[in-house]
Amino acid sequence: MWLKPEEVLLKNALKLWLMERSNDYFVLQRRRGYGEEGGGGLTGLLVGTLDSVLDSTAKVAPFRILHQTPDSQVYLSIACGANREEIMKHWDWLEQNIMKTLPVFDSNEDITNFVQGKIRGLIAEEGKHSFAKEDDPEKFREALLKFEKCFGLPEQEKLVTYYSCSYWKGRVPCQGWLYLSTNFLSFYSFLLGSEIKLIISWDAISKLEKISNVILTESIHVCSQGESHYFSMFLHIDQTYLLMEQLANYAIKRLFDKETFDDDPVLDDPLQITKRGLEDRAHSEQFNAFFRLPKEETLKEVHECSLWVPFSRFNAHGKMCISENYICFTSQDGNLCNVIIPFREVPISSDSSDPSDNIEERYLTCQRECSKTLNTEALMTVFHPQNLETLNSKMLKEKMKEQSWNILFAECGRGVSMFRTNRSRDLVIRGIPETLRGELWMLFSGAVNDMAVNPGYYAEVVEQSVGTCNLATEEIEHDLRRSLPEHPAFQSDTGISALRRVLTAYAYRNPKIGYCQAMNILTSVLLLYAKEEEAFWLLVAVCERMLPDYFNHRIIGALVDQAVFEELIRDHLPQLTEHITDMTFFSSVSLSWFLTLFISVLPIESAVNVVDCFFYDGIKAILQLGLAILDYNLDKLLACKDDAEAVTALNRFFDSVTNKDSPLPSTLQQGSNVSDEKSSHIRVDITDLIRESNEKYGSIHCEDIHSMRCRSRLYVIQTLEETTKQNVLRVVSQDVKLSLHELDELYVIFKKELFFSYYWCLSYPVLKHHDPSLPYLEQYQIDCQQFRVLYHFLSPWAHSENRDSLALWTFRLLDENSDCLINFKEFSSAIDIMYNGSFTEKLKLLFKLHIPPAYTEVKFKDPSKGDELSEEELLYFSQLHVSKPANEKEAGSVKSSPEKGKGKVDIQAYISQWQDELFKKEDNIKDLPRMNQSQFIQFSKTLYNLFHGDPEEESLYQAIAVVTSLLLRMEEVGRKLHSPTSLAKGLSGTVCASGGPSEGKTESSLDKDPSLLKEEPQWSFAFEQILASLLNEPALVRFFEKPIDVKAKIENAKTSQLCSRTKM
Repeated sequence: MWLKPEEVLLKNALKLWLMERSNDYFVLQRRRGYGEEGGGGLTGLLVGTLDSVLDSTAKVAPFRILHQTPDSQVYLSIACGANREEIMKHWDWLEQNIMKTLPVFDSNEDITNFVQGKIRGLIAEEGKHSFAKEDDPEKFREALLKFEKCFGLPEQEKLVTYYSCSYWKGRVPCQGWLYLSTNFLSFYSFLLGSEIKLIISWDAISKLEKISNVILTESIHVCSQGESHYFSMFLHIDQTYLLMEQLANYAIKRLFDKETFDDDPVLDDPLQITKRGLEDRAHSEQFNAFFRLPKEETLKEVHECSLWVPFSRFNAHGKMCISENYICFTSQDGNLCNVIIPFREVPISSDSSDPSDNIEERYLTCQRECSKTLNTEALMTVFHPQNLETLNSKMLKEKMKEQSWNILFAECGRGVSMFRTNRSRDLVIRGIPETLRGELWMLFSGAVNDMAVNPGYYAEVVEQSVGTCNLATEEIEHDLRRSLPEHPAFQSDTGISALRRVLTAYAYRNPKIGYCQAMNILTSVLLLYAKEEEAFWLLVAVCERMLPDYFNHRIIGALVDQAVFEELIRDHLPQLTEHITDMTFFSSVSLSWFLTLFISVLPIESAVNVVDCFFYDGIKAILQLGLAILDYNLDKLLACKDDAEAVTALNRFFDSVTNKDSPLPSTLQQGSNVSDEKSSHIRVDITDLIRESNEKYGSIHCEDIHSMRCRSRLYVIQTLEETTKQNVLRVVSQDVKLSLHELDELYVIFKKELFFSYYWCLSYPVLKHHDPSLPYLEQYQIDCQQFRVLYHFLSPWAHSENRDSLALWTFRLLDENSDCLINFKEFSSAIDIMYNGSFTEKLKLLFKLHIPPAYTEVKFKDPSKGDELSEEELLYFSQLHVSKPANEKEAGSVKSSPEKGKGKVDIQAYISQWQDELFKKEDNIKDLPRMNQSQFIQFSKTLYNLFHGDPEEESLYQAIAVVTSLLLRMEEVGRKLHSPTSLAKGLSGTVCASGGPSEGKTESSLDKDPSLLKEEPQWSFAFEQILASLLNEPALVRFFEKPIDVKAKIENAKTSQLCSRTKM
């Protein structure tokens, strides 16, 4: 690699370099200790240690080229190389292109200037094709070279950044370098002859956290596959941790959580990920979450400034954040004053041809067209209008609340650009007035921005989604009457129709979520206080921004927040966790709290106050309230003897929660309809409960919740993956003889091979089949190329010369539904037979591999490569259709998975398939089709290849020759007319005479006289004949029945999986 020319003051400083070549202008040097036997002794060890620890050009590579001029003591380093071959290319280029030019210069200074300019030009040319765009390109180039040299990963593995740090091996810190790339966390250290090399894939990390203790003041703890690793002594530990967190979550989303990753085009190309890009992305996400802006907004600039607050008459110091469409301000403490100004609200010109006028005109036209079908009023105003003539104390309090908000609007403004202060928070805690609730929900959630920039969108979606029929719409229809059934709005067709339209429109907008239970409850409450279109955009804000991943198939977002909730319980209520040690209790109890924002457990008049706080403070409000509820019931929970008693205590508490200020009539208030027995409990006012939650737990910051969410996401998804694995192993273990531990190791290798294929391929088609909603066995499947790699690693028959053909035929045999994919059960069944099968089972497998549908004649495009198949050939032959008998086709159609078709999953088909597999009998050997002559010849070749290198190779060759000869004679005797005498004699004679592999001779005899195959009737063998003949040869029986060390093969496969893809 060419280097930016830098002065080297001492030619042989400390004798660390040895001269290899030199001329008048250049010197090629080798690092002492490199390439020497014994590592160059003590000096070599010291040099290696310096190379690992010091951040200098010297550490980069063991070879370098210096530029020198006659009569000068100044040397310039201009190139370095990881090996002799690389550095010699640079040396040869210098001799051929530079050396001839230098003598023409008059002075040494001109020579040096010319060389420096030429080298910089070469570096600039290389930089055009380089994807390393960092603050210091030179240092990054050096780090990239060392990263490639130390780990040898494929060129597509993008290095994002690197840090100097210590890795704790036991109680001893090892100083080295931490490299963060798109798919791996890597560490390298070399100290006094002791080399430490660590590679951890991001998708294997289950825990990533910052910790601090007596020994490690501040360190990063990484847990992968049950092993803990500790890194410390970072210069900027917060920055390092943030990048590690982002890369780990990126890998988790890309490989395990395709539902959310597909919506994230920014991360679609791993080669575009840079340190600066990740930092900018993190700032934008934080900016959008804090100000509730659309996900598409990107933070452009941040400036410290002061904002004049007119109603308080002082300057609030804080930060101004600018994106494409918004200017936002937040004061230093975050709560004193926040302002959001959309550019669309800023008048730029009074020109009547402004395109915004057209947008407004289109919006109004759309509204007029749809006014006949869409509700333009909130349901609460229709079904519970306020009667000013009958003012009672509650209505007076409601009017006082409205007056308080009107005073706030007069001082702080109204609408999206209003000042948001501590006063507005206090008013929200007291409960938003009924008449303002819809407006303020839209404002605080940010849904007002979504609706403003998408005029007429909802009406269009409603029109397009009307009449659609799918699984989501069926579930929606099923749940419509369950949504607040006690409220008159949803006892009428008006409310039910509005709810149907909003839910169906959202399922149409976002088919990946579609419809999830709990969405109906939330939407029904939104419709009570917001217009229909506003309710739709509020639902969008909740599902896509405020509660991300809550409403997908696995409700990952809710599980993540439950894990955050458990962590907060451990921090704030330690006495409760000491009493209830099983934390799953809190998860099972609180799931409905998070999914429905307490609407399903609290009376409706109290629940809407919780929703008020949620739209203002986000998930923080729900977490705080959850802690306050547990704290309020602490004594009762500590007195409970089991989970059931604790659940009962909490349910009684929820029944006792009221809203004393609610203006709703008693017929609509659920809290007032409780029985006398329940009303004997002490009443708890929701306003007091919310205020207490803010006072006690208001110190929980949004930044801390975000960090806990990222940390918990790793744990939750890895836990779900572990559950998937355990379920797969439980199913597979019933059908194989491999132990659970061996199956566990095989599953890890199987899944890792799939991921390796996707690490460096941007759009690998197989991963598109990963769908968490599918049955466990179908979630991960491999194609023929991946199976070939695993076959080479794991099969005891992989030493055979035609191993690629064997892998291809095995894959075709396992791929019963011809979708060119096999799952782990199919894969492990083949491996199990190869290792644990009886002589008959192994022979039957080999027999099946040489008859259709598994067998297909393999013709190599490039004979120079021998029996090795290219990826294109492998793909072609794996997809090649082989006609089957009618009865087999029928059987195959039954075996195909019910979920392969589009649309709704056929549960009955699954039950039928499960019953077929449960009662499936062992294949009867008499039902196997006969093997024809070309297949038998290939079968014989395969046996010869399998025996190659075996200690009993000669006796095995003799045995197979005897068996082949015997079978041919039996066939000859069995034919009374037109027996293929010449062919039989020719084949048996060749085999017997050689006593060994005779592939070439057999093929040549058939090639020379192909008429033998045409003129003579085809002869064939049944499996029983072959089995009986081979059983008579003890050497063959011993070969197939000798035990094979499965553990050794699996361990070798684990170490070879990554190494096979590296350049080491």
